[in-house]
Amino acid sequence: MNHDSSLVNRLTDRLIAGELRPGDRLSEASLAKEFDVSRNTLREAFRVLGEQGLVTHIPHRGVSVASPSMADVVDIYRVRHHVECSVLERAPRNHPNLERMETAVAAAEKSAAAEDWLAVGTANMAFHNAVVSLSDSRRLARSFSNVLAELRLAFLKVEVLDFLHSPFIDRNREIIEAYSDESPAAAAERLRVYLGDSERQVLGAYARAGQD
Repeated sequence: MNHDSSLVNRLTDRLIAGELRPGDRLSEASLAKEFDVSRNTLREAFRVLGEQGLVTHIPHRGVSVASPSMADVVDIYRVRHHVECSVLERAPRNHPNLERMETAVAAAEKSAAAEDWLAVGTANMAFHNAVVSLSDSRRLARSFSNVLAELRLAFLKVEVLDFLHSPFIDRNREIIEAYSDESPAAAAERLRVYLGDSERQVLGAYARAGQD
């Protein structure tokens, strides 16, 4: 992995963790110092993130964290349906990365008990990344991380507090149980319904907030 791609991954991880919010200005000087990279390296990372829809560059104003539109949300969930459900449906039984799914749910449960809702959201992102890891495709997992980063920005844009998503902690565990005790196909069907409910919730929040 080269220096540029490593920096892109680190910035993407921050977006997934909810540490950067839609519209936040990204200072070249402070980030270059923090990550100990040149400004040219940072600009290349910004270029890649721009192509992925995670940052926007406005002439004479610099680089800011992207602000997903309602149309973006619809497209994000379209990708999630295709990728997550397809991977889960075709996953072999007893895949070792099932442990990653279980760890993510346990982390979400612990954070919910502490009312750390930002951490609950981060654990939920980890769960869905773990689902895609059942594909054993590094390229697919890398691409899907970008999708989840956009999704986290969509949540933050309309102030969808993570406690509103707390019911999905139990639904994540139900998906694990269906995958382990029934079949990958049964788990994928539960996930399809889950994603449909989640999409409606996010779009409803956009509508209430008057976002496009």
